[in-house]
Amino acid sequence: MVDLRDLAVPVVGAPMAGGPTTPELVVAVGAAGGLGQLAAGYLSPERVAADIAAVRAGGVDTFGVNIFVPEAEPVDRDAVARYRDRLLDYATSLGVELPAVAELGDDDDHFDAKIALMCDERIPVVSFAFGCPPADAVAELRRHGCTVGVTVTTADDAVVAADAGADWLCVQGPDAGGHRSVFDRRTEPPTQSLDDLLEAVRARVALPLVAAGGVATRDRADRLRSSGAVAVQVGTLLLRTREAGTKPAHADALADPARTETVVTRAFSGRPARALHNRFTDEFSEAAVAEYPAVNKLTGGVRRAAATDPDGINLWAGTGFREAVVESATDTIRRLG
Repeated sequence: MVDLRDLAVPVVGAPMAGGPTTPELVVAVGAAGGLGQLAAGYLSPERVAADIAAVRAGGVDTFGVNIFVPEAEPVDRDAVARYRDRLLDYATSLGVELPAVAELGDDDDHFDAKIALMCDERIPVVSFAFGCPPADAVAELRRHGCTVGVTVTTADDAVVAADAGADWLCVQGPDAGGHRSVFDRRTEPPTQSLDDLLEAVRARVALPLVAAGGVATRDRADRLRSSGAVAVQVGTLLLRTREAGTKPAHADALADPARTETVVTRAFSGRPARALHNRFTDEFSEAAVAEYPAVNKLTGGVRRAAATDPDGINLWAGTGFREAVVESATDTIRRLG
């Protein structure tokens, strides 16, 4: 089984669902000596299998796959209906018909099928976001030689993950771009600094820790590793790399001098996520409801219609977004290692 303490370059590529993480990006991170991770979120098991095959065809044997844990609480359809009403005029202006609330129920994102795929493929590293997987799923993965990681945002969640059998933890601080991996989607994301969170988790669990959230420079990475992290995880820093599948409008916005701040919003998906401030976050953050995955499906059509408009899409970005540059991901990872 893979031990993250043995990485040649102690840097992990974040699994960025929705397009940015491609097999080519995972191969480039692995070629640099780091650990690349495919993002299985939102994808069919068949598509995930194809991405796994593409990574292996690229010559990388040690890599990870990230899976979303299904929501524990059912969707509140009344809350979704209120948010749908708020979005109607905007959707109409784009020529988009919003899905009916009845079409926006709960969805497990093919969780069981993806666990089976990981076991069949004997994926070296399997990580989880949005919650802690069941202990029996962790045990089955480990029985098939998979090293299991769980993303946590609090020390209490770290204990839960350790008790479930996790081999390592991704400790995600408040500066992270994209979704915060809170176990309960309806809680406010913690604001405890990554440094303090890392210390708090180390005091309660004896597992290898990967530090994530706003890591953008070698100096910052070195400080975190010297504080007990066996590696750092980066996502935003990879968004402008040549191997990433980031939408051009998103990649360009990261370098736009007019965009200077990030905000945490539920407007796009119903889960808290850090993004560059834009018109969509201004208009809809206050009305947004904590109803993932329903909100994510609800806004899918308007986000696709606005794909070339940086003010109408989710510009996921951590606080270190200014350090993202156009280069090979291999160079990015080596600079941090």
